[in-house]
Amino acid sequence: MKLHPSGHEDTFARENLPPFDQWPDLNLDQFTYPDRLNVGVELTDTMVEKGFGDHTALIGNGRRRTYKELADWTNRLARAMVDDLGVKPGNRVLIRSANNPAMVACWLAATKAGAVVVNTMPMLRAGELAAIVDKAEISHALCDTRLMDEMMTCAKSSKFLKTVLGFDGTSNHDAELDRLALEKPVQFEAADTAQDDVALLGFTSGTTGNPKATMHFHRDLLIIADGYAREVLGVTPEDVFVGSPPLAFTFGLGGLAVFPLRFGAAATLLETASPPNMIEIIEKYKATVCFTAPTAYRAMLQAMEEGADLSSLRAAVSAGETLPAPVYHEWKEKTGKPMLDGIGATEMLHIFISNRFDDHRAACTGKPVTGYEARVIDADGAEVPRGEVGRLAVRGPIGCRYLGDARQADYVKDGWNITGDSFTMDEDGYLHFAARNDDMIISSGYNIAGPEVEAALLSHPLVSECGVVAALDEARGSIVQAHVVVVDGTPEDINTIKILQDHVKATIAPYKYPRDIRFIKELPKTATGKIQRFALREGK
Repeated sequence: MKLHPSGHEDTFARENLPPFDQWPDLNLDQFTYPDRLNVGVELTDTMVEKGFGDHTALIGNGRRRTYKELADWTNRLARAMVDDLGVKPGNRVLIRSANNPAMVACWLAATKAGAVVVNTMPMLRAGELAAIVDKAEISHALCDTRLMDEMMTCAKSSKFLKTVLGFDGTSNHDAELDRLALEKPVQFEAADTAQDDVALLGFTSGTTGNPKATMHFHRDLLIIADGYAREVLGVTPEDVFVGSPPLAFTFGLGGLAVFPLRFGAAATLLETASPPNMIEIIEKYKATVCFTAPTAYRAMLQAMEEGADLSSLRAAVSAGETLPAPVYHEWKEKTGKPMLDGIGATEMLHIFISNRFDDHRAACTGKPVTGYEARVIDADGAEVPRGEVGRLAVRGPIGCRYLGDARQADYVKDGWNITGDSFTMDEDGYLHFAARNDDMIISSGYNIAGPEVEAALLSHPLVSECGVVAALDEARGSIVQAHVVVVDGTPEDINTIKILQDHVKATIAPYKYPRDIRFIKELPKTATGKIQRFALREGK
């Protein structure tokens, strides 16, 4: 395999790509880009050249910004990074912020400067930030001034992080980086990066110990838009995006920045993207495309019963957690529109299997996005018969490349990305999620998928939310244990337990019913709305 000549002065990223013989097979037939490519320019200045200068690009913190404003803002910031902070092409730049326009601007500006960007979540503590800084040998950090404490604590003991500068995430431009940028001209000659220079390091959700960093090229950030967003969502300049996933995760960066900016649409950015806040934004700005997790959609459905108007939404994208059939059916019933379930991975950058507007069904993840292919395999890599549970293997235009990590050999086998998910494929080629490989419950020799039991429980009117895990059992090896949040006023007693157990037995195969049901007030969740099943297993 041959890469284009790099535009990076700092060669760390190229040097830490996996050996070519550990790369996944890449199918780039559908996607052609110039050899020299800078995605920061493509999503700003190029959009202005295409006539979108006066279109709204970003909405947040009480104001709208046009594409021309965004291009000028990012050019000023990029020049400040180069002139005043000494950022060189290939340097790793960490950005620490909640979802707001300033974070998007800093990401785009650093990318224009040729940096390899590492977006991080505001809730990370100094120790977690230090693990990321050490792994990626990060030299510069841009931080919302409201989140400086942990960042400075990290920097004090870091042998790599030498420059930390604050920006104002509230749009007042009253921080050191903003003041430097305001002195700069609005023209900037972006770094001459190659289409296969690394633009982004996406850290997987495990950030303690030895975190895994996935390496994504400039072209990859366009491929997710020109593939999934174009084919499945059919994005137009009239679209307004809203969602809850943090921009620090590739799901959020795609859905709330790359996708809208690639097509001249608008992104609304919420620092606190709770369901009530999202509902308010959808109603106020007539948002058309929503990205969030099934748990948030359940809350939005409840709000619709109380009079919320979400009729402007044409696309409700669900990912990050499997979409239970009851949520799919209720959304369709109340809105008349489908909910598009899909699956992606940080290693693959974004969604690679999805339902479509004209081809969708409950409890189904759909079919591969154009350019991707999928197989369901056993532990030896052989395809399993249709209808049997196995490991999901995919390949396409984007694939896993871990930063200097021996775990690359576990994720990529014979050119295929082994995602860590268990699936079945039906006779018509549709893929159905069973569980994460480590969430399969083996009880008395039976394989039981926790999400299937969760869907059965959620179809009962007494259940608000639930999470299902394996619990050790001397007689059966493991049993199905359900952690259930019931609707207000429901007795948390043995009678309710029996009602729910009988309901599951009547809904799916009886052997799958939860032999142990525990009532809890709230499920532990990640920032993207995923249920933290490990916390349930550990009794946290």
